[in-house]
This record gives sequence, structure tokens and C-alpha cells, in this order.
Amino acid sequence: MAAFPVLAQAQTAALQEVVVTATRFDSDASSLPFGVSVITKDDIARAGVTTVNEAVIKLLGVPGRVDYYGGGDYGLDLRGFGTTAGSNQVVIVDGIKMNEADLGGTRLAGIAINTVERIEVLRGSGSVLYGAGATGGVIVITTKAGRGVARKNSADLYAATGSYGLNEIRANATLASGGFSMDVAGNKRDTDNHRDNFKSTAEGNFVQGQWSNDWLRVGASHANDMLNSGLPGSLTAAQYQADPSQTSAANANKTASIKNVRDTLFASAELGAWQLGLDAGQRTKNLNSLNNGVSTYRYDIDASTLALRAKYETKFGKVRNALTLGHDQADWKRTVPGTYGSVSQQKTSALYAKDELILDGGTRLSVGYRSENIKQTDTYTASTDKDQAAWEIGITQPLSETWSVYGRMGNSFRLANIDELGFTTPGAALQPQTSRDFELGNRWKYAGGRVELRYYRNSLTNELGYDPTVANANSWSGFGANVNFDPTLRQGLELETQHALTKTLGLQLTLGLREAKFTQGAHSGKNVPLVAGTTLALRADWRPAPAHSVNTGVVWVSSQHVDYDNACTVPSYATVDARYAYQWRNVEMSLGLSNLLDAKYYTQAFTCTAGVTNGIYPEAGRAVTAAMRVNF
Repeated sequence: MAAFPVLAQAQTAALQEVVVTATRFDSDASSLPFGVSVITKDDIARAGVTTVNEAVIKLLGVPGRVDYYGGGDYGLDLRGFGTTAGSNQVVIVDGIKMNEADLGGTRLAGIAINTVERIEVLRGSGSVLYGAGATGGVIVITTKAGRGVARKNSADLYAATGSYGLNEIRANATLASGGFSMDVAGNKRDTDNHRDNFKSTAEGNFVQGQWSNDWLRVGASHANDMLNSGLPGSLTAAQYQADPSQTSAANANKTASIKNVRDTLFASAELGAWQLGLDAGQRTKNLNSLNNGVSTYRYDIDASTLALRAKYETKFGKVRNALTLGHDQADWKRTVPGTYGSVSQQKTSALYAKDELILDGGTRLSVGYRSENIKQTDTYTASTDKDQAAWEIGITQPLSETWSVYGRMGNSFRLANIDELGFTTPGAALQPQTSRDFELGNRWKYAGGRVELRYYRNSLTNELGYDPTVANANSWSGFGANVNFDPTLRQGLELETQHALTKTLGLQLTLGLREAKFTQGAHSGKNVPLVAGTTLALRADWRPAPAHSVNTGVVWVSSQHVDYDNACTVPSYATVDARYAYQWRNVEMSLGLSNLLDAKYYTQAFTCTAGVTNGIYPEAGRAVTAAMRVNF
């Protein structure tokens, strides 16, 4: 469901087919037995968002938690997994899986927003197509060069300045001649941010060359991004109330740097009834944490991936069949230097198949299966070698030209990552986490918009996570370890609607109702920490006159518990943002306001002391950004 298929041709655009690639090949989103939300480059431009994270939070209402670094990253939580959300959802960039095999997370803010063509969010399990850790969903990011369509000479220059010492510049260009094209992009962002010792500098570059004809497309790309940031750390409740912009003396001189480098090769071909694809990637990540300029912890990651896929389509009378086959392979290695350093490695190999049968009348039946082997080694922990499987069956049934229902059930999994394996109770062997997944949905489209309502349920066995209440002789405090929890449950409702009130005014509403509970064991009946029960995002796009546009949105997130006893909470909060833009020939000038009402709030907190929430990471207050974009 695209974020805003409205405005100038609102009455017809709302009925247009939305094509997604989250299924590994192009598919009509309205025929899939699961929900997929789409953010286009035009949605990104109208809202004035500056990172992938911000786009998903503001345009789709997905809850986010601020990152420790000052580069604009937010941890996203698609379906209520709290602190382990990043380990229960997969991130794909131009066909390459970007997830780490540790707890370091994927730096989405390092993907230059001016290079993004679309963001697709697959709601619910994507384990058959994407493997371990996809129970919560999949975020698929496609760059303008990666999409490989509408190749023409063009250029774009963007500059912005604003509150908290913000200065930003972005540029990108496409050069095309015959079947060859080259894309280049660069960006740099400097800001003091909203806290002491939170100043950051981020920059990145991207280049891609490709060649295509009517049946073949091949190419290669190189991207890098770097972040240097202060680390202000968390605040106690008293410090937060007194001055949320402060840092503690212990954190006054702590800094960090992160550098990512990504190289990819890709090819796709159409040979009769066959579609073939290959994506190969090599990437590195270097992190260094410092105190007073002296390194206190660093690591280097080297990862490679290979994804081969094929789709065969055929017809039997009025019945169509589409068979997708694939092989995924990954090799991930992390080196921590020093006297007490370590070398950790994870190797993954998987085969998958998915078959879809489309009957006369539009009924769509699907079945899929994946077999995956994961090997893990580490300097200080025992090696593991495990085989896991995922499966799913689904159906989409049209009830009329504008109304359809769908359902899906299956099984998904994830294994403990390298960091989780390294901190357990004595002698504990963490078991694979499995989930029995179920989803029902209803889609309705009409002359002025769309509505989609989904119900989902994930029943988890051996859920992996950190439990601070467990006695542990390996811990300096005597408590806390990574464990397999007793059975847990995720279930909820998701509503997405878009409506064109007029040809110049469009509205979008996204509502999420989530339940994340422990159903057995020591925490039975308690809510999983850091999961908001209700989220709401309302957005409006208005064209009051030719060349003028106003885009505004409200995001509301309900309170959430910090601890396993559910004694402490992160309070509910609401933020408002607005952006006015004026287009003069090929120049756009804009003024944006984030946190318009200057709400004082936080999205991240870790500790509970006698019923008081501590370990707080405050969010920014009101901020103003003035920007200019020139298209050539």
C-alpha cells in the first residue's frame, strides 16, 4: 500500500496497481497474502524526512527508539519485539541482506536518503524468502540506481540549515547513454544535536554503473558512509527533569566512529518464461569507541553475501503458476583486537522454494519452504551447527473488483547471535527460537482511496532475549543473562487507510494495536518491555495553490514498560511535524518544523529503580530546517 497515491489525479491513482519487490521479484501488492507498505521517493520528498528510519516512523507509524549515536539512527520495531526488534526483522538494500550476526544493528541512516527510490515494509514473517530473524517483518530498500528504470540524464542538489547547528548538503546525478548508465551521489551532514557531547558529522558517497538491453541487466556499485559522534550516555530521572540536554561527567569526553563500505555486483535476465537474478555483496564495518581520544573498544566486521534467484511462470488454460527458487549464502566475521579480543564467525547457506497458483477469477494460492544451515564459531564459546526450516501457506480471495480478503500461516525462526551466545548462565545452551505465525487481512479500494485491515498472531517458543532478573554466576552483579524465555505471544491489529478528500488534499492514517506478553513462566501475564500497545500516525498532504504544498503529520505512541515486572514506564508521547514548500521552475524552497509543539519526551530507557524509570535517552525539542533543492 503506497503512502500517498493521491492529489493531482487522486481519483484514479488510488486504484492503480502497486508493484513491490519484497517477494524477490515484482508482484502486485494487492494480490499478496500479507501486508506490504510502500514509501516512494515522492513521499520522502514531500515529507522532508532525512533518513530511512525517519521515513518509516513518520509515514508508516512504526515505533522507533533513538540510537546511542548522533547520526539520526532509530531502532525500528515492526511488530512488538522490544529490545530484540532488530534481531527479529530483516533489512535488504538492493537485494543484499544487511543484518549483522551480533547486537550491533544495521545503520539505516547511513543510506543516503537522496539515493532511495522506494522503501517497502513487509508486515509479518518473511522467513521463507529471507531466512533467520524475519518473524517481525522485512524492510526492503531500493535505490534509484538499483531499480534500474527510467534511465535518463538528471541531477539534484540539496542544501539545508537549521536548529541545533544543522548544516547539510546532498547531491546526486545520473548519466545515461544508450543501454549504459552511471549514478553518483554524495552527502554530508554536520549537527550539534540536542544534547551536550552529541555533536556529529556524517558523510557518504555512492557510485554505480550498469548496462541493460531488452532482456539483460548487469552492473556494479560502491557505497561508503562514515559517522563521527559524541556519546552523551543516559540520564537518571532527576537529571532528565532538571535538564534533558545535559550529559554526565563520566560521558563528557566519550566519542565513537562508524564506517561502512559496501560493494555489490548484480545481474538479472529474462529468458522466455524464466526470470533470473543474482546479487553478490562484500561489505565492511569498523566501529571504534573512545574516551578522551583513547580507544576503549573497537571491532571490524567483514561480510559477504550471495543471492541467486529464479522465477518460472507458465499457464495451464486459465490457470497461471509462478515458481520461485533461490539460494542464499552469507559469511560474516567480526574481529575484536587487543589482549582480550576475539574472533567470531557465522556462515549461512539456504535453499528456498515458493509456488503460487492463480486461478481463473483471481484466487491466489501460495506455499513456500526454506531450509537453512547456520554455523557459528567464537573464541570463547562453543561452536554451533544448526539446521532450521521455515514454511508458509497463503491464500488471497477477491470478493469483487475492489474488495479482497487474504490469510497466511507458517513457521519462522531465529538463532542466538554471537553476542547472545557469549553471555549466558553457566553451562546454558541457547536453543533456536521458533514462531507459529498466523495472519488474516482485508483490502478495499474505492474511487478516492484504499483501506487495509490486518490481524496477526505469533506464538513463540524459546524466544531469545536478555533477562536481567535471572541469577547468573557469570555476571559481575550476579544477575542477568541471555536466555530462552518461556512461551510468549505477539498479536494485534493494523489499519492503513489513504483517502483523497479533494484533488489537492490527501489524508493517510496508520493505526497499530499490539499485544506482546509472556504467557508462561516467571513473567507470565507481564508485557514484554519497550513495546507500545498503541501507535497512531496521521498525515495530510495539501496543495493550496499551484507551486505551493503543505505536508504535516502527527505521531502518537502509547506508554510502554521498561522492566519485566512492569513497574516502570516510558510515558506516552505525541509529536507534530510540518513542512511548507514552494516550487519555482526547477527550484524548490522549503521550511520544515519537527516536534512543532516542543514536546518533552523520550523513546529509550533501560532501568527501573524503586518504581522510577532511569537510563533515559531524551529526544530533541522543536527544530526548524530551511532547505533548497535544485533539479537539473
